[in-house]
Amino acid sequence: MWRRARRAVLARRRPLAALCAALAVLSTVQAARGPVTPTVPVLVARDDLVSGRPLAAGDLVVREYAEGTEPAGLVTEPADAVGRTLAAPLREGEPLTDVRLVGPGLLDGYPDLVVTPVRVADADAVRLVAVGDRVDLVASDAESGQTEQVATGVPVVAVPRPRAQGAALESGALLVVAVSRTESLALARAAVSSFLSLAWSR
Repeated sequence: MWRRARRAVLARRRPLAALCAALAVLSTVQAARGPVTPTVPVLVARDDLVSGRPLAAGDLVVREYAEGTEPAGLVTEPADAVGRTLAAPLREGEPLTDVRLVGPGLLDGYPDLVVTPVRVADADAVRLVAVGDRVDLVASDAESGQTEQVATGVPVVAVPRPRAQGAALESGALLVVAVSRTESLALARAAVSSFLSLAWSR
Protein backbone atom coordinates (compact mmCIF):
# COMPACT_ATOMS: atom_id res chain seq x y z
CA MET A 1 0.00 0.00 0.00
CA TRP A 2 2.86 2.35 0.84
CA ARG A 3 4.50 1.72 -2.51
CA ARG A 4 1.24 2.28 -4.39
CA ALA A 5 0.66 5.55 -2.51
CA ARG A 6 4.24 6.66 -3.21
CA ARG A 7 3.86 5.89 -6.92
CA ALA A 8 0.56 7.82 -7.02
CA VAL A 9 2.16 10.87 -5.42
CA LEU A 10 5.16 10.75 -7.74
CA ALA A 11 2.89 10.46 -10.75
CA ARG A 12 1.08 13.64 -9.72
CA ARG A 13 4.02 15.57 -8.32
CA ARG A 14 3.85 18.39 -10.88
CA PRO A 15 0.14 19.25 -10.30
CA LEU A 16 0.70 19.00 -6.54
CA ALA A 17 3.72 21.31 -6.75
CA ALA A 18 1.72 23.83 -8.76
CA LEU A 19 -1.09 23.68 -6.19
CA CYS A 20 1.34 24.27 -3.31
CA ALA A 21 2.90 27.23 -5.15
CA ALA A 22 -0.53 28.77 -5.78
CA LEU A 23 -1.48 28.39 -2.11
CA ALA A 24 1.79 30.05 -1.07
CA VAL A 25 1.18 33.02 -3.40
CA LEU A 26 -2.40 33.39 -2.14
CA SER A 27 -1.22 33.36 1.48
CA THR A 28 1.39 36.03 0.72
CA VAL A 29 -1.18 38.28 -1.00
CA GLN A 30 -3.64 37.95 1.88
CA ALA A 31 -0.91 38.77 4.40
CA ALA A 32 0.16 41.83 2.42
CA ARG A 33 -3.38 43.17 2.24
CA GLY A 34 -3.69 43.28 5.99
CA PRO A 35 -7.00 43.51 7.83
CA VAL A 36 -10.09 44.75 5.93
CA THR A 37 -10.96 48.37 6.84
CA PRO A 38 -14.66 48.95 7.64
CA THR A 39 -16.38 51.40 5.30
CA VAL A 40 -19.48 53.59 5.40
CA PRO A 41 -21.68 54.66 2.44
CA VAL A 42 -21.48 58.39 1.62
CA LEU A 43 -23.62 60.40 -0.82
CA VAL A 44 -21.42 62.39 -3.21
CA ALA A 45 -22.00 64.55 -6.30
CA ARG A 46 -22.01 62.58 -9.55
CA ASP A 47 -20.82 65.66 -11.50
CA ASP A 48 -20.02 69.31 -10.76
CA LEU A 49 -23.25 70.83 -9.41
CA VAL A 50 -24.09 74.53 -9.36
CA SER A 51 -25.82 76.17 -6.44
CA GLY A 52 -29.32 77.54 -6.33
CA ARG A 53 -31.13 74.62 -7.93
CA PRO A 54 -33.02 71.61 -6.54
CA LEU A 55 -31.18 68.30 -6.40
CA ALA A 56 -32.40 65.43 -8.58
CA ALA A 57 -31.94 61.73 -7.85
CA GLY A 58 -29.41 61.41 -10.68
CA ASP A 59 -27.19 64.12 -9.19
CA LEU A 60 -25.94 61.87 -6.39
CA VAL A 61 -24.12 58.54 -6.16
CA VAL A 62 -22.89 56.45 -3.22
CA ARG A 63 -19.19 56.07 -2.48
CA GLU A 64 -17.56 54.02 0.26
CA TYR A 65 -15.41 55.93 2.77
CA ALA A 66 -13.13 54.32 5.33
CA GLU A 67 -14.89 54.42 8.67
CA GLY A 68 -13.83 57.50 10.62
CA THR A 69 -12.79 59.51 7.54
CA GLU A 70 -16.27 60.66 6.51
CA PRO A 71 -17.06 64.38 7.12
CA ALA A 72 -19.48 65.53 9.79
CA GLY A 73 -23.05 66.49 8.96
CA LEU A 74 -23.51 63.97 6.15
CA VAL A 75 -26.85 63.68 4.40
CA THR A 76 -27.16 59.89 4.43
CA GLU A 77 -30.50 59.25 2.73
CA PRO A 78 -31.19 60.25 -0.91
CA ALA A 79 -34.80 60.98 0.06
CA ASP A 80 -33.53 63.69 2.45
CA ALA A 81 -31.65 65.43 -0.38
CA VAL A 82 -33.76 65.11 -3.53
CA GLY A 83 -35.77 68.28 -4.11
CA ARG A 84 -33.69 70.34 -1.67
CA THR A 85 -31.86 73.41 -2.98
CA LEU A 86 -28.07 73.64 -3.01
CA ALA A 87 -26.78 76.62 -1.06
CA ALA A 88 -23.27 76.23 -2.45
CA PRO A 89 -21.68 74.38 -5.38
CA LEU A 90 -20.51 70.77 -5.15
CA ARG A 91 -17.53 69.39 -7.02
CA GLU A 92 -17.69 65.94 -8.61
CA GLY A 93 -17.12 63.37 -5.87
CA GLU A 94 -17.61 65.85 -3.02
CA PRO A 95 -19.72 64.53 -0.10
CA LEU A 96 -23.11 66.15 0.49
CA THR A 97 -23.46 67.68 3.96
CA ASP A 98 -26.27 69.58 5.66
CA VAL A 99 -24.54 72.98 5.31
CA ARG A 100 -24.62 72.64 1.51
CA LEU A 101 -28.44 72.61 1.51
CA VAL A 102 -30.77 75.52 2.07
CA GLY A 103 -32.45 74.59 5.33
CA PRO A 104 -31.83 74.12 9.05
CA GLY A 105 -28.20 73.03 8.59
CA LEU A 106 -27.22 76.50 7.43
CA LEU A 107 -28.59 77.99 10.64
CA ASP A 108 -26.43 76.03 13.08
CA GLY A 109 -25.22 78.60 15.60
CA TYR A 110 -27.76 81.25 14.51
CA PRO A 111 -30.89 80.75 16.64
CA ASP A 112 -34.06 82.70 15.78
CA LEU A 113 -32.79 83.64 12.30
CA VAL A 114 -33.93 82.60 8.82
CA VAL A 115 -31.89 81.92 5.69
CA THR A 116 -32.48 84.10 2.63
CA PRO A 117 -30.60 84.58 -0.67
CA VAL A 118 -29.91 88.16 -1.74
CA ARG A 119 -28.55 89.48 -5.04
CA VAL A 120 -25.87 92.12 -4.58
CA ALA A 121 -25.37 94.47 -7.53
CA ASP A 122 -21.55 94.43 -7.38
CA ALA A 123 -20.41 90.89 -8.25
CA ASP A 124 -16.76 91.81 -7.63
CA ALA A 125 -17.59 92.76 -4.05
CA VAL A 126 -19.29 89.40 -3.49
CA ARG A 127 -16.13 87.59 -4.61
CA LEU A 128 -14.35 89.14 -1.62
CA VAL A 129 -16.87 87.71 0.85
CA ALA A 130 -16.35 84.40 2.67
CA VAL A 131 -18.69 82.22 4.70
CA GLY A 132 -18.70 83.49 8.29
CA ASP A 133 -18.22 87.16 7.38
CA ARG A 134 -20.73 89.64 8.74
CA VAL A 135 -22.00 92.29 6.35
CA ASP A 136 -24.32 95.29 6.21
CA LEU A 137 -26.78 95.36 3.29
CA VAL A 138 -27.83 98.72 1.84
CA ALA A 139 -30.65 99.27 -0.68
CA SER A 140 -30.32 102.11 -3.23
CA ASP A 141 -33.25 103.34 -5.29
CA ALA A 142 -31.96 104.41 -8.71
CA GLU A 143 -34.96 106.67 -9.44
CA SER A 144 -35.15 108.60 -6.17
CA GLY A 145 -31.49 108.33 -5.25
CA GLN A 146 -32.41 107.34 -1.72
CA THR A 147 -30.51 104.70 0.23
CA GLU A 148 -31.59 102.64 3.20
CA GLN A 149 -29.71 100.19 5.39
CA VAL A 150 -31.93 97.12 5.51
CA ALA A 151 -29.74 94.62 7.41
CA THR A 152 -26.85 95.14 9.80
CA GLY A 153 -24.11 92.71 10.80
CA VAL A 154 -25.78 89.68 9.24
CA PRO A 155 -23.70 86.48 8.91
CA VAL A 156 -22.93 85.06 5.48
CA VAL A 157 -23.78 81.34 5.49
CA ALA A 158 -23.12 80.50 1.83
CA VAL A 159 -21.52 82.09 -1.24
CA PRO A 160 -22.98 80.39 -4.34
CA ARG A 161 -20.66 80.06 -7.29
CA PRO A 162 -21.56 82.11 -10.39
CA ARG A 163 -23.03 80.31 -13.37
CA ALA A 164 -20.60 78.52 -15.67
CA GLN A 165 -19.47 80.22 -18.86
CA GLY A 166 -22.06 79.89 -21.60
CA ALA A 167 -25.00 80.09 -19.19
CA ALA A 168 -27.40 83.01 -19.26
CA LEU A 169 -25.78 86.12 -17.82
CA GLU A 170 -27.23 87.62 -14.67
CA SER A 171 -26.42 90.94 -13.05
CA GLY A 172 -24.70 90.99 -9.69
CA ALA A 173 -24.05 87.92 -7.59
CA LEU A 174 -25.85 85.92 -4.92
CA LEU A 175 -25.15 85.72 -1.20
CA VAL A 176 -27.01 83.57 1.31
CA VAL A 177 -27.36 85.29 4.68
CA ALA A 178 -29.00 84.57 8.03
CA VAL A 179 -31.31 87.39 9.06
CA SER A 180 -34.25 88.13 11.32
CA ARG A 181 -37.72 87.76 9.86
CA THR A 182 -38.12 91.54 9.86
CA GLU A 183 -34.89 91.95 7.89
CA SER A 184 -35.92 89.21 5.43
CA LEU A 185 -39.11 91.14 4.63
CA ALA A 186 -37.15 94.37 4.18
CA LEU A 187 -34.71 92.61 1.84
CA ALA A 188 -37.58 91.15 -0.18
CA ARG A 189 -39.12 94.61 -0.63
CA ALA A 190 -35.76 96.13 -1.55
CA ALA A 191 -35.13 93.46 -4.18
CA VAL A 192 -38.19 94.63 -6.14
CA SER A 193 -37.14 98.23 -6.81
CA SER A 194 -33.62 98.77 -5.46
CA PHE A 195 -30.02 97.70 -5.92
CA LEU A 196 -28.33 96.05 -2.95
CA SER A 197 -24.75 96.79 -1.95
CA LEU A 198 -22.73 95.48 0.97
CA ALA A 199 -20.16 96.59 3.50
CA TRP A 200 -18.22 94.56 6.05
CA SER A 201 -19.46 95.42 9.52
CA ARG A 202 -16.69 93.56 11.39
